[in-house]
Amino acid sequence: MSNIYLIRHGQAGTRQHYDTLSALGQQQARLLGEYFAAHNIEFQAAYSGGMSRQQQTAAQVAAAYRDAAKPFPDIQTHDAWREFDLDHVYRAMAPQLCAADPVFKQEYEAQRDQARANAADETAEIHRRWTPCDMKIVEAWLHDKFPYDGESWAAFQQRVATAPLPDHDSNIAVFTSATPTAIWAGRALDIHDTRALRIAGVLHNASITVLRVRGEQVRLFSMNEVPHLTRAEWRTHR
Repeated sequence: MSNIYLIRHGQAGTRQHYDTLSALGQQQARLLGEYFAAHNIEFQAAYSGGMSRQQQTAAQVAAAYRDAAKPFPDIQTHDAWREFDLDHVYRAMAPQLCAADPVFKQEYEAQRDQARANAADETAEIHRRWTPCDMKIVEAWLHDKFPYDGESWAAFQQRVATAPLPDHDSNIAVFTSATPTAIWAGRALDIHDTRALRIAGVLHNASITVLRVRGEQVRLFSMNEVPHLTRAEWRTHR
C-alpha cells in the first residue's frame, strides 16, 4: 500500500503576484517540513506541479529535512499537479462578463481598485478572500459560458487524472494546489463533477490530504490536516 501525501502550497502572494508564497506562506511550508522530519516520515519520492508557489513550498520542506540531517528525495516536476491557470481565466472571462453585465463591471472595477490600493499589503483582506466577482469569473469558466482559448474544466480534470500513482509500498510527497487535491479526494469518494470544488474551498494552505493506494483502488485516508499550524493566525485559505 502506498500513501500519497497531497500537500497544498503555502499562502500565496497578493492578487498581483499570486504565483509566489507570501512571508506567511514560506513559514507555513517550513513548519510543515519540520513537522514531517520530527515525526520521522520518510518519503521515497516527491513530485511538484510547475508553479512557483508549489515549488517554493516543496523547497521549504526539503530544506527542513536537510537542516534536520535527514534525507529527502529529489523533487520531480509533473504537469498533472499544476493548478488551472487562474490568471488566464481572469483575463479571458472578466472582460466578457463586464460586457454582458454592467453591475458585474462596476463591482469588478471596484475590486481592482481595491487590490491596487493595497498592492503592497500582503495581509489586506482583498488578497485573502474570494469575492462574488471571483466566483462569477470561475463559474463562467467552469460552465463554458464564454469563448475561452485556454484549458477547459474538462481538460483540466483529465490532465490531473494523468498523475502517476505508485505500484509499490511507499510514501509519496506531492506539492500541489487546492483543486488538484480536491479532484483526487473527490475521485476517492466517487465524485467526478464540479462538486469537487466544495472540497477545494475548505482546504487550508500547507494542509495535508492523504490517499492510500492499493493497485487500482484509491481511498481517502485523511483530509485537510494542519497539525503543524498550531496557531489560529497560521491557518489560512488563500
